[in-house]
Amino acid sequence: MSTVGVYAISVAASMVSMEIQNLRVYERRGLLTPDRTDGGTRLYSPDDVDRLERIRDLLADGLNLAGVARVLELEDEVAELRARLSAMPEGS
Repeated sequence: MSTVGVYAISVAASMVSMEIQNLRVYERRGLLTPDRTDGGTRLYSPDDVDRLERIRDLLADGLNLAGVARVLELEDEVAELRARLSAMPEGS
């Protein structure tokens, strides 16, 4: 499953060429929510890594964190609506 946290913060940061501190900031801003071990260690899933790549790309396009948050929110909403639409019976 691609939503299960498996990567430590240092590995996830390396995978997306970001500083560890940036990942912490993005979490505080609500841009992603990595899993946590019982001891509080962050574990990033493959989906989290994809989201970090999207954040990186949006920042590179000139958006600030508020803009990135809004784009991600809208993309999540579109994905949810598409999933609901595809689950509807034909002719509904």
